[in-house]
Amino acid sequence: MENKTNSVDTKLLELLVCPLTKGRLTWNAETGELVSERAKLAYPVRDGIPIMLVSEARELKD
Repeated sequence: MENKTNSVDTKLLELLVCPLTKGRLTWNAETGELVSERAKLAYPVRDGIPIMLVSEARELKD
């Protein structure tokens, strides 16, 4: 059985956008985060729920 705590439904991923840039997000299975390349932010996913708050996002280093 797949571990749902560290994944995002693909249909949900198609609907979600970065709250800052309104741009596309990509799923990083390694870190369990939704990544906005334009904003250089990674949004956490906790218990299968994306936390789409800029204040909760991790800044990505170049």
